Amino acid sequence: MQRTLSSLRRIDALDTALALRCNRVIRHRALRDFFRAASRLGDGVFWYALMAALPLIHGARAWPAVAQMAAAGVIGVAAYRWLKTRTLRPRPFQAHPDIVAACAPLDHFSFPSGHTLHAVSFSLIASHHFPELAPGLFGFAALVAASRPILGLHYPSDVLAGAGIGAVLATALLAL
Repeated sequence: MQRTLSSLRRIDALDTALALRCNRVIRHRALRDFFRAASRLGDGVFWYALMAALPLIHGARAWPAVAQMAAAGVIGVAAYRWLKTRTLRPRPFQAHPDIVAACAPLDHFSFPSGHTLHAVSFSLIASHHFPELAPGLFGFAALVAASRPILGLHYPSDVLAGAGIGAVLATALLAL
């Protein structure tokens, strides 16, 4: 038991150190503004626009992708809200005075990253149906994921968990 606690403390210390290192990026105004914009688009604006554009560009062939993305959105929100209210993990800027929040969070708790969960699930679903979109979607998803610890809103482990949950969710919906 003692060994497990010691391992968990080391993982937590590494997570905090990585969060602090990522957060130093905001010292550069242009980078801070860039990652704020990526995060803001990842709030849903980009994904809703994509869901609206797909049927306009691809016609009826796009509706299965849009339906799966909408389902991923609803299930993803329910999953991350449920997890956040169970884990109650404070955001890095709340727990560590050296970490600065470069924008306001959408909710109170840190684990998991809902932005990353949705970015990964939407990118996987849309890319499955429209492979030509994969490079742009996964590039944008990576920016959204990176923005979260850079802006002081999540630990890297929150982002990894969000990505994993998003991948499982997308895989399940694509299998249906």
